[in-house]
Amino acid sequence: MGDLTIDFSGEWYEPEDGSVFRIGREGDLAIDDNPYLHRQFLTIAQENSIWWLTNIGSRISATISDSTGGMQAWVAPGARIPLVFEQTRVIFTAGPTTYEFDVHLLTPAFRHDPLDGSGSGETTIGPVVFTPSQRAVIVALAEPLLRRDGTGYSSLPSSADAAARLGWSQTRFNRKLDNVCDKLDRVGVAGLRGGPGKLAVNRRARLVEHAVTSQLVTAADLGLLEQMSEETDG
Repeated sequence: MGDLTIDFSGEWYEPEDGSVFRIGREGDLAIDDNPYLHRQFLTIAQENSIWWLTNIGSRISATISDSTGGMQAWVAPGARIPLVFEQTRVIFTAGPTTYEFDVHLLTPAFRHDPLDGSGSGETTIGPVVFTPSQRAVIVALAEPLLRRDGTGYSSLPSSADAAARLGWSQTRFNRKLDNVCDKLDRVGVAGLRGGPGKLAVNRRARLVEHAVTSQLVTAADLGLLEQMSEETDG
C-alpha cells in the first residue's frame, strides 16, 4: 500500500506519485452520476513531498476535518489545502446529496492529540451555546449522515422533512434554523449566509457538513429527535 489511500463506500483507491488523482462525476474516483456534481471537482496530487487537495470546481465547496473533529477547513472553488493528518474526512454536497470519503496517510506530517474530553457536556463552539431545540434542528438535518456508519453518500432532508421529523411547523423550524446559522456565522463559520441579511440557499448543506466534521453533533444526539417530537405531541 502506498503513502496515501482513499476510502469511499468501502472501495479503496491509491493515487500514484507524480500523477493527479481526479474526483467528481467522472475521473479516477467517479463518485456518482449526479448532474449537480462537477464532472471533475477535486484533485489530489503530491508536490514537494506534500499531498494537496485542490478544489477545481466552480460552485461546490468541500469541508474537511481530522478524525477527531478538532481541526476543520472549508475548501472553496479554486482553493487547495495540504493533507497532513493520518485520517482526513472530506464532505461535500451536490444538489440533495451529501458525499463523504476518507483520506489516509501512512506517514502523516501532523498528529493531532485530542482533548481529554472533560467538560460540562454542553454543546459549544467557541462562545456559542445551543439550546436543546436548536441542537435538534442540526440533528434533524444531519440525521442521514449520523445514522450511516462510514463513508459514502446520503440524502440531505428538506426543511419541510426535517420539520416534520420533529413534529414542528416549517415556520418554527425555519426560525430555529435562522438562529443556529446566525450564531455560527457570528463566530466565523463560513458559508451560512449569502450576504448581509440574506441567508445562503445552501446553508443546510454547509450546516450539516460543519456539524458532522466538527462533531458538533454525533449519533449520541439522535435521541433529541424523539424527545422533541414527544414534547410536541404532549
